[in-house]
Amino acid sequence: MFDRQVADSNGRVAVHHASGLARLQQGLMLGSLALAAGWSLWAWSWSGPAALLGVLVLLGGYAVVLALEFVVVGVVNRTDPTPRAHAGTLLRAWWQEVRVAPRVFSWRQPFRWRCLPDEDVPPAPGRTAVVFVHGFVCNRGFWLPWMHELRQRGEPYTSVNLEPVFGSIDTYGPLIDDAVRRAHALTGQPPMLVCHSMGGLAARAWLDAVPGADQRVSRIVTIGSPHHGTWLARFSRVDNGRQMRIGGDWLRSLQAREAAKAPNKRYGRFVCWYSNADNIVFPAATATLPGADNRHVPGVSHVAMAFHPQVMRETLALLPRA
Repeated sequence: MFDRQVADSNGRVAVHHASGLARLQQGLMLGSLALAAGWSLWAWSWSGPAALLGVLVLLGGYAVVLALEFVVVGVVNRTDPTPRAHAGTLLRAWWQEVRVAPRVFSWRQPFRWRCLPDEDVPPAPGRTAVVFVHGFVCNRGFWLPWMHELRQRGEPYTSVNLEPVFGSIDTYGPLIDDAVRRAHALTGQPPMLVCHSMGGLAARAWLDAVPGADQRVSRIVTIGSPHHGTWLARFSRVDNGRQMRIGGDWLRSLQAREAAKAPNKRYGRFVCWYSNADNIVFPAATATLPGADNRHVPGVSHVAMAFHPQVMRETLALLPRA
């Protein structure tokens, strides 16, 4: 992420976040639409059904990939201590993810990520701000429903764009540190971190790397974070993906450093949401931490978990009342 600072009409400094991911997803989305349109115009002249089928494959093929993920979830979670999700539960979770994924990856992140910027969040002395830390292949646009809710409540927040998109998780520490600093400046109080997926690991890496970081945040909430890795990461060939492998060198090193610094005290400040129908982070218990407040929300898929009413309601209830 590259930032450029400009002063507004009141002389305040605003930070405009660039998002290479947004440009990438814009290209993919617009390219898919153009390809679908081109195929339909060409194929319709000789076969209407073929034209329709091609458009469905181009624009809806992701649903097939998601279906394969849920099949694997059903198999891998058989040995997990979390209560198993039955076939009907996984089918409903698949449908959740089919509906929510386009809103996030084809709309909010590519085209709406600049909405509700951090820069116009007013100071709120004495309150507790939220710092939003997104996950793998995401940007701040992921959190737009949360930002809408906080604005309605008058609660302050800051956010990050974790870039380079496929870089090491260790490189994200300065971005989180800056967001925490900005959140503290809004309220004068340690903020609460709310992290989805890989964002939970980025928060742990920041806590480990920065002296005194524990005292700078009030609580850390993770939603579907692969604290012990995820089965799917074995197929990754990018830096941050490989770091999320179960039993991988990066995770074992982080856990060893945390163990040397009394992890039970640190983990006791975590709230970890996890699900037996998470199609990205599984086996399910890999999203929990020993000594943390681990909260199981059954039958909810990975992206949809971040916007589940119970997850949002109970997480925001952790903010101290004014």
